[in-house]
Amino acid sequence: MATPDFIREIRATAGHQLLLLPGVSAIVFDDEGRVLLGRRSDTGEWSVVGGISEPGEEPAATAVREVYEETAVRCVAERVVLTKALEPVTYANGDVSQYLDITFRCRATGGEARVNDDESLEVGWFALDALPPLSEFSLFRIRQSVADEPTWFEPAGS
Repeated sequence: MATPDFIREIRATAGHQLLLLPGVSAIVFDDEGRVLLGRRSDTGEWSVVGGISEPGEEPAATAVREVYEETAVRCVAERVVLTKALEPVTYANGDVSQYLDITFRCRATGGEARVNDDESLEVGWFALDALPPLSEFSLFRIRQSVADEPTWFEPAGS
């Protein structure tokens, strides 16, 4: 995963201390009701598409940009599905980050799903009843994108 230049600049003076960063996830559906997923190059696991907002970038624009950058699929953000402060992550180099994730339900408008950068090993469309193994949080965001009512996310064991 490429670290954005603005974060490298902050890290140059902040060191490894905790940074709260704006993250965006996109749950993209096609006309057949399938969801777009990517298999991450850093973990090898399937996941929803997402990334970090650039300074001054609107979260919905981040979702649209990240989907295209990672999968070559064009989409529009339809609605916010969830906002959630994720647990802090400590990276191998000692950097600590915590992401405030804003999840959007998106609709595909064009493009052919393919690996479009070095962040994914594979990308593809999946029927909701034929999803690959996903984290509990990814599954929750997909379910919430299909539902039409607000829900509070409670991780297992809390």
